[in-house]
Amino acid sequence: MTLLDVALAVAGLLAVAGGVAVVSTKQLVRAGLWLVVALGAVAVEFLLLGAEFAAWVQVLIYVGAVVVLLLFAVMLTRAPIGPSPDLDRPLLPALLVGAAAGLGLAGLFAAAFGRLTVPAPGAGTAQKLGTAIFDDWVLPFEVLSVLLLAALVGAIVLSRRESTR
Repeated sequence: MTLLDVALAVAGLLAVAGGVAVVSTKQLVRAGLWLVVALGAVAVEFLLLGAEFAAWVQVLIYVGAVVVLLLFAVMLTRAPIGPSPDLDRPLLPALLVGAAAGLGLAGLFAAAFGRLTVPAPGAGTAQKLGTAIFDDWVLPFEVLSVLLLAALVGAIVLSRRESTR
């Protein structure tokens, strides 16, 4: 077992612990902050595996944008920030459903990919990926940016107060 294996295991355990904390906390803002921990640990795993571009995309888009959007949505909709009785669910059914789903997915992956061998791809760089995105995929990239802008404008319109005239 190498140091890289140990670091991957620690980052994986941190990601799982953060995910468990996200779904088990009774405060919505703390759930968002635990989500930062879980997604940050996944970004560390990408870095350890040598996928620097994927790691920084994870940090910028998921940790930076999605969590900030979640926290802004909580603040703009005046949702309860403290402990909420809506988030108090029975633990046993959730554990049973989660364990069954996890075991089912593990069995499915083992059956589908258990003996599959994939040749290692050639070395790639961020320059090659950027060229592919902005040469071949520029239209879907721009459509996605317009869609995200429309979602942001829609969230602002829906959260503003009605004027009393």
